[in-house]
Amino acid sequence: MLDINKIKNDFPILKREIHGKPLVYLDNAATTLKPVSVVERIRQYYLMETSNIHRGVYYLSEQGTLAFEAVRKKIKDFIGAGDTSEIIFTKSATESINLVAHSFGRTYIKEGDEILITEMEHHSNIVPWQMLCQEIGCLIKVIPIDDEGSIRFDQYEEMLNPKVKLVSLLHVSNALGSINPVKKIIDSAHRLNIPVLIDGTQAVSNTHVNVRELDCDFYVFSGHKIFGPTGIGVLYGKASWLEAMPPFLGGGDMILSVTFEKTIYNHIPYKFEAGTPPIAEVIGLGSAIDYILSIGLPLITSHAEELALYGTQALQTVPGIRLIGTAANKRPIFSFVFEEIHPHDIGTLLDRQGIAVRTGHHCTQPVMHRYQVPATTRASFSIYNSKEDMDKLIQVLMSVKDRFK
Repeated sequence: MLDINKIKNDFPILKREIHGKPLVYLDNAATTLKPVSVVERIRQYYLMETSNIHRGVYYLSEQGTLAFEAVRKKIKDFIGAGDTSEIIFTKSATESINLVAHSFGRTYIKEGDEILITEMEHHSNIVPWQMLCQEIGCLIKVIPIDDEGSIRFDQYEEMLNPKVKLVSLLHVSNALGSINPVKKIIDSAHRLNIPVLIDGTQAVSNTHVNVRELDCDFYVFSGHKIFGPTGIGVLYGKASWLEAMPPFLGGGDMILSVTFEKTIYNHIPYKFEAGTPPIAEVIGLGSAIDYILSIGLPLITSHAEELALYGTQALQTVPGIRLIGTAANKRPIFSFVFEEIHPHDIGTLLDRQGIAVRTGHHCTQPVMHRYQVPATTRASFSIYNSKEDMDKLIQVLMSVKDRFK
């Protein structure tokens, strides 16, 4: 069992009161809170270690380079990659997907080819592929989901054909909480030599991920959703793909040689990391991974599973609530609509009681269309949340219902 009170002490913001009420933070699918250790590590870099890396021969630059590259190795181990050269630093998971769309897509996908995505995708895994389709004339095909929020795997397998050049999907849905059977999906695609990209943004903080066991071709995630800073993302790619793909951005540090006649690009991963990198953010991300490992991923996973079960059962006891996303295999992300009450009103009234939730379409408008709702209220839980937080949410929701009578 996680020691929730001990964990809460690592997050000073949880001692705040909002409108005179203790803060209950339930917007973790949007961004997680940051522990003191992460904030202090970033502060230490800026106060005592500031330098630019890779190109300096002075002490601070050399030490900064060592700290930066140590995080690359830490991420390699964290997600089970084969080599540090397969870890690319970006500014976000969104940029990571755009990098693949630009570099892989424009190289290997042609007019008339197909890209498979799911009906539950975040906009960041829809729009880049639409932009590619508009440019080169390829097609997006959408894998349907059922009423519970699970992929129709039988229909997915029927959609696989030689025209499909990429499958790209979420590991865990940010709107529904559904955990997709990514290993099965990858295996089916690979039988036709189709590469697969997995968006692990909602998975890596509470799920054991080993990219070599999954055998995915690309895997992306963001630092700010695993207790790290904003402005830092990660792209894992198999070395064979990364070596064959052209750079996404051009500039300093991604070159071996530049003349006015020709540029020779750097080796991976640096070929994809043009310009001064997000040094402090990478170092902060490394501290966030240390924090997760200090608690223990198996304990975090067990806690997430327990909250998912408890929350699903608890919310379904509230009269008038309709849960959007009831897959048996899910994480503690709960989207719901409440009779005739607009989600924005629900969110405002919850805020008055110190409960922070997200309302709207959650960058998943196709999901809203699928369930014929304009928006939902979403409560998403993390390591510092407890069953008591769910009980408080239920209590306030009951009072909201009474108020709107």
